[in-house]
Amino acid sequence: MERLFNFIYTYRAFFTFLLLEFFCAWLIVENNQYQSTKYFNSSNRLVANLNGFSQSVREYFSLRDINTTLAKENALLRKKLEQRNLILYSMNLKQIRDTALFNRFDYVSAKVVNNSTKNYKNFITIDRGLDAGLKPGMAVISANQVVGKVKSVSNHFSVLISLLNVDNQVSAMNKRTGHFGTVQWSGVDPLSINLKYIPRHATPAVGDSIVTSGYNPIFPEGIFIGRIKEFNLNEHDPFFEIKVELGTDFTRLAFVEVIKSHLKAEKDSLEKKTIGEQK
Repeated sequence: MERLFNFIYTYRAFFTFLLLEFFCAWLIVENNQYQSTKYFNSSNRLVANLNGFSQSVREYFSLRDINTTLAKENALLRKKLEQRNLILYSMNLKQIRDTALFNRFDYVSAKVVNNSTKNYKNFITIDRGLDAGLKPGMAVISANQVVGKVKSVSNHFSVLISLLNVDNQVSAMNKRTGHFGTVQWSGVDPLSINLKYIPRHATPAVGDSIVTSGYNPIFPEGIFIGRIKEFNLNEHDPFFEIKVELGTDFTRLAFVEVIKSHLKAEKDSLEKKTIGEQK
């Protein structure tokens, strides 16, 4: 404190000069309309710029909360859209009366906290787990595109087996022709995947949309996987060799939605019982 007083005393003349300069400037602004107008216009512009900058900073740091809120809203809207489509379908057929079908899927939004794309077997970690009712085997999508399925869960986290995993297979269908097969990653290109078991009598074309077939109960039918980039058919092969350009960019994955299928257990139980009866 003593040093501060010594500093002020040493430069007292300079500080007195500054004080008088500010006082003179205030007198000029206070007693002259032109200078007063210019001063207040400039000060208002400066304050507006500072407020705009501070608002931009606040908005930037609130993006995470905004994205989380939007992801939750998307999950809710996706469920309502599916219920609406099923209602319209039932009205056309006039035969669906089971209300359980209208709630067969629930959607839980989650944030990606870890992700790999460079390995043969890639996994994704999200920030939702048992606390959100997630279980192994549940399907995962992002922006209505296939991401993978839940592999394991803890109280607050889940590990997903990515579509970019050589052990992961998803039942798929050519939306245009209706022929179904299986998509499986080759372990090479993170932007493409192989479509297998499309018979040689099919007529695939570059640009055809590949979607989930609905044969697997965890994925609703029609979830986008990608588009055919190239295909080949050898003379004696029973199936096409098809490469599909993925719709999901796994290198930029930030938010996902986990699909909770309420009818999966019933379907699995029935199939297991039927297969057991056939043995």
